[in-house]
Amino acid sequence: MTATIGADLRRTVRGQVLLPGDEAFETARLPWNRAVDQRVRAVVEIEDAADAAAVVRYAKLAGLGVAAQPSGHGASPHLDGTILVRTGRLRGTDVRAGERVARVEAGVRWEELLVAAGKHGLTGLPGSSPVVSVTGYTLGGGVSWFGRRYGLAANDVRALEVIDADGVTVRVTAEADPDLFWALRGGGGDFALVTALELDLHPAPLLYGGRMLWPVDRAAEVMDAFREVTAAAPEELAVWFTMLGFPPLPEVPEPLRGLTAVAVDTAFLGVEEEGRALLRRLEAVPGVIGDTRAALPPEAVGDICAEPTEPLPALSRGELLTGLDDAVAGDLLAAVGDVAPLVSVQVRHLGGALSRPTEGGGACGHIAEPYLLGMVGPIPTPESARAVAARLTEIGRAMTPHTTGRKPFTFLDEEEQAASAFPAEVLARLRDIKRRRDPAGVFRSNHPVLG
Repeated sequence: MTATIGADLRRTVRGQVLLPGDEAFETARLPWNRAVDQRVRAVVEIEDAADAAAVVRYAKLAGLGVAAQPSGHGASPHLDGTILVRTGRLRGTDVRAGERVARVEAGVRWEELLVAAGKHGLTGLPGSSPVVSVTGYTLGGGVSWFGRRYGLAANDVRALEVIDADGVTVRVTAEADPDLFWALRGGGGDFALVTALELDLHPAPLLYGGRMLWPVDRAAEVMDAFREVTAAAPEELAVWFTMLGFPPLPEVPEPLRGLTAVAVDTAFLGVEEEGRALLRRLEAVPGVIGDTRAALPPEAVGDICAEPTEPLPALSRGELLTGLDDAVAGDLLAAVGDVAPLVSVQVRHLGGALSRPTEGGGACGHIAEPYLLGMVGPIPTPESARAVAARLTEIGRAMTPHTTGRKPFTFLDEEEQAASAFPAEVLARLRDIKRRRDPAGVFRSNHPVLG
């Protein structure tokens, strides 16, 4: 059966086809998060949209599923019977500066779009990592550094070029197909294979930001300052509080190796003088051991948090907090302790445009909760995996009285269903669209809307 699939696919597409047993297959099937085991029937590195359409048509005829990933973000352990489509070769970027619009193909990473848009004093709405694909991030909603000012990234989408469940190439807009247009903007990759999208850009001629770092014994003082700053922050300012455990590994810079610390990461759409004034309360916390804040080009925003840019095995958990009063802050600091065996426990300030419903917005809607809690731990061994899983559960339980139970789509872990991200009425509409548009279940996203 595998040999037949391979022969058929190689006749069908121009891109590389890899099957179990091929020398490069084991590497090609790997996701970004090496902890997820993707057992797929084949991996196809498509050359273009025509290849994508051919794969979908073949999969439907063969009774197989299709899962699209540019570089492995958005992995799933439930891809048995699936063709994994790598869209990383689709790297076209076209910035129409006069219209403040960019067209990006499915393999384009945020760092590439930011460089292209930055030449025109423009930016999209990137998250914390420069290496995540624009398309995958946006299909999941997209909680951006600039979201407090401009909202969720998915609501900036103007059009999508997709392959539907029949293998037909379609341009999806609000006018041409309002149902699919709504579902794709924040509902994930469960409805079509997206080969390109067009999205609005925003002016970003000035940007100030970076990271302040203190020893972990300053965590309570830094948390107090963080709460004061976020309580009065304008929508142009994003501030994130993070407790960090730097592992004692060679790739970690010597001064930080093995250090436990507390950080505040900031991005301000404005001039340095005004940004510094808004953050003065943080500067009053003594003991700073690092401060990278400076005027930045928009394309450097992905460097603020210094997130890993190479794959690794990890477990994560995300929760939305109802607030950050004395009780919530105290419970969080007590639950986190010295961070280990996690490497990051982060609180992102949301609010602003993220919290307001958008007329004509997509399935992602808006995020009413004011703060987002995210936790990550590396799991290089089975023993560490058990320890990290237990710690995530322990902190999650301690914070249950202060969380809503809902999660932004892109903060779901690999085992969670999309039901965790959406209100009941939104989920019902997504499920109806899935059943009508893809009754054979050709598309297999990392967080399916149907259980």
